[in-house]
Amino acid sequence: MFAIVDIETTGGFASSNAITEIAIILHNGREEEGRYSTLINPGSPIPRAITALTGISDEMVIDAPSFDSIAPHIHNLLQNRIFVAHHVNFDYSFVQSHLAEAGFPLRSKKLCTVRLARQVFPGLASYSLGNLCRSLSIPIENRHRAEGDAAATSILFARMVEADEGKILTAMTKGKNAEQFLPPNLPVEELDQLPQGPGVYYFESAKKLVLYVGKAVNLNKRVRTHFSNNDKSKRKQDLMRQVHHIRFTPCASELMALILESQEIRQLWPPFNRSQKKYHHRYGLYCYENRNGLMQLVIEKKRTNLPALHTFNWLQEGHQFIRRVKEKVEQGGNLEFQEPVLYNQYLTRAIEEYQQQFPTVALVEKDHYFTKRYAVYLLVKGKFWGMGYLEDPYALGNRLDSFKEKISPSPDNDFIRGLLYQSLSSGSRISIPLEE
Repeated sequence: MFAIVDIETTGGFASSNAITEIAIILHNGREEEGRYSTLINPGSPIPRAITALTGISDEMVIDAPSFDSIAPHIHNLLQNRIFVAHHVNFDYSFVQSHLAEAGFPLRSKKLCTVRLARQVFPGLASYSLGNLCRSLSIPIENRHRAEGDAAATSILFARMVEADEGKILTAMTKGKNAEQFLPPNLPVEELDQLPQGPGVYYFESAKKLVLYVGKAVNLNKRVRTHFSNNDKSKRKQDLMRQVHHIRFTPCASELMALILESQEIRQLWPPFNRSQKKYHHRYGLYCYENRNGLMQLVIEKKRTNLPALHTFNWLQEGHQFIRRVKEKVEQGGNLEFQEPVLYNQYLTRAIEEYQQQFPTVALVEKDHYFTKRYAVYLLVKGKFWGMGYLEDPYALGNRLDSFKEKISPSPDNDFIRGLLYQSLSSGSRISIPLEE
């Protein structure tokens, strides 16, 4: 019914590392039914740090079988049994990945003894295998070797089954239960509280530090898919080990979730986020006076502490913008070599005319969660002012100040502007042109 598994490896993630030892203990919930253990030749040198931890050296595995040669037997032992391990996602990701490479797909149910122990023996200081066994007076021989750790896990498992009388265990292994795929330290209650609607979710460490920020159309469904796919990459396995908590912020729609996600990533810089960290316009339009007192427009890489008149992703976009402004100025004659004050006035007026072409508008949509509430997004001269909720945005008329009084300012960036421009051009939301 159960297969208690422990492995030793050359590294922490399955996509680029190999198994050096495996132990499988067949168990019926009360006692062992059989045991298999072997060293495995990984086909590559074992790192010194791994040898120092496990004691397994290159010399010990030189005559050991390859994983491919024992894959049929391992697959046979695991078939039709629940895959049990301490921090099960780690062991399962390796065994499943290497069996698949050998041509033996594995689709077993999983059971994490860390998650089971947290429910059967709540309130312990630590649920690592060593500390858990110490708390329960379970001996461990050959620590950090596959058979030694598997044997201790087997005793631990029998103790938990006896203390639980099968109630929690049955619930955890029934159907597609979240307990089978969640990270070992993440309470299932925090997953169950996620609503079936749009929002932003935060994966946090034990100390409540934000590890990852994501957006979802359906928070509950999206977070479950984060963990249900058995990604064997280092990034995924590291996240699985570190995440202890989930919190969330509900949003009116996917658009609001995208905006909030962008803002949070740029404010918090979570270590496991990749997207949007490098998403920004690279060039800015700046204006300065030369030694002759004439205003000059230049395109430069965006400066951190100096606001740009406008931003561009490509250098040629900026030069095209400058040409259009200069053409507008030249309609008043060759002013550059005349009075600087006059030229500067024409140039300032031309810039303002182009800036006025950028929209000042309120985008309105209904809130997913509350039927009598609307989400409102403000664009002021093409820049994102902020977003918020209003019960009746249409009652404010078309005065910009009225909307600014109701909505708090919010960080602006190029990604958010792009989202709102796309929404404005598609007509997917009601737009209210505003006047200052």
